[in-house]
Amino acid sequence: MTWLLVAPIALPMATAALCLLVWRRPRAQRAISLTGAVALVLASAGLLRAVWTTGPMAVQPGDWAAPYGITLIADPLSALLAFLGALVGLGTVVYALGDLDRGREFTGFHPLLHALLVGVGGAFVTGDIFNLYVWFEVMVIAAFGLIALGGEDRQVDGSVKYVVLNLIATTILLTAIGLLYGITGTLNMADLAQVVPAHPDQGLLTAVAVLFLVAFGMKAAVFPMYFWLPASYHTPAAAVSAVFAALLTKAGVYAIIRVFTLIFTEGQAYTYGAMLVVGVLTMLTGVLGAIAQSDLRRVLSFNLVSGIGFILIGVGLGTVLGLAGALYYTVHHIVVMSALFMAAGLIQRLGGADGLDRLHGFYLREPWIAVLFFIAAMSLAGVPPLSGFWPKVIVVKASLAEEAYIVAAAALVTGFLTLYSMAKVWLLAFWRSEPAPASAGAAAAPRDTQGERAPVHGRRLLVAPMAILALASLGIGLWAQPLMVFTEHTARDLLAPDTYIETVLGENGAATADGEGAHDAAGE
Repeated sequence: MTWLLVAPIALPMATAALCLLVWRRPRAQRAISLTGAVALVLASAGLLRAVWTTGPMAVQPGDWAAPYGITLIADPLSALLAFLGALVGLGTVVYALGDLDRGREFTGFHPLLHALLVGVGGAFVTGDIFNLYVWFEVMVIAAFGLIALGGEDRQVDGSVKYVVLNLIATTILLTAIGLLYGITGTLNMADLAQVVPAHPDQGLLTAVAVLFLVAFGMKAAVFPMYFWLPASYHTPAAAVSAVFAALLTKAGVYAIIRVFTLIFTEGQAYTYGAMLVVGVLTMLTGVLGAIAQSDLRRVLSFNLVSGIGFILIGVGLGTVLGLAGALYYTVHHIVVMSALFMAAGLIQRLGGADGLDRLHGFYLREPWIAVLFFIAAMSLAGVPPLSGFWPKVIVVKASLAEEAYIVAAAALVTGFLTLYSMAKVWLLAFWRSEPAPASAGAAAAPRDTQGERAPVHGRRLLVAPMAILALASLGIGLWAQPLMVFTEHTARDLLAPDTYIETVLGENGAATADGEGAHDAAGE
């Protein structure tokens, strides 16, 4: 069954390569892309089932024993995120078949999308911190191409903002990795989990931990380094925005959770305290930014930032309950944000604009789309009993248990403001019968060439993935107990990572701890 560990990398890599080979054959490219996405979902589901029933799985490609070789490992967290990434990837492929014009679709969309999934899957299953950097680079390169796809001015502008800020984060990350290797002499994350807590200079390692937090925080779009996200996520095609909203920031969140529950377990009072402060500021600035926007995808982009802050406070509490709430919210956020960005693309197509001042009457004209958007929007706001309600209750409860009253209050205020921002969208775009009158001298809203085609091409292809994701969020809320059991179990394993370390190092772990080489470097 270890072949399942390679699947999140190998399957999208093979799909991207085959799409390039049939570059001039559009139908073949679509068929390969769709088939590859389905295969990735099935393999990821098999990996998740195997990990949940038998425990974490690890493989050492090339038969180089850990910690000297390249390690791939899947535990419940990485397997779950790999499955959700594959599911969103499949939904994006289907949505793109109806969303993209031929110029965008057949000038690189399919191979770039699957290259992005290679980076996402690799980041989730790698057991080596340098390879984590490598997979982030794969994501950045593929994402840059996807944002710029179509070559419009605003897309080029958004892609430049995205890549510049992410390259700064990458530079900080590579610097942190180099310093960590210089201090410890190892890059294997399970090995680092043994070396770092035993190192005599914890002050130096705390400084390195802060560098990791800054680098991963930039990639996750936390305060004050979030501004690249709302400046770029509204510019590409809706299919691209949907997959970005679901996966790219979650890779940064995953890295924070993995590194700060496995490696930097000393000095947590400082780093976890920083996470709480940054998380609260991210929540509040994100939701206030959403309220101030009049462009639908910008509203969603700022709400996306706010949700990342909510996940961060759950991690920063440092308890099983807080971390379980953060994991639950991550699952909910992946599903809901993808559905909302897909809905925004469809609304933009039907209404011919993104601006809320130019949208109106969708409740009467498109009642089913209105219902699906309402489910996803209210889930994001945390209206009971939808999917966003339960993790917010869990995190608030965990905050009160730790006497973090300001954190609990900020979470509640953010929830109410999120509800306000989504109610504003509903009122203006769906409930209002007529658009707002244009003010004198107002600049014309930018035209989107994707919205100029009429009638809508492939309406079912646009609605189907959005409907599945919206209904999935409804199911997560109505049947919350199974996911809560899963996230609590996963949180316990993350905060007591002995099984993870043993799975990677096995008998070699004890030998390395007593022998020479990497661990000697930690004591010098």
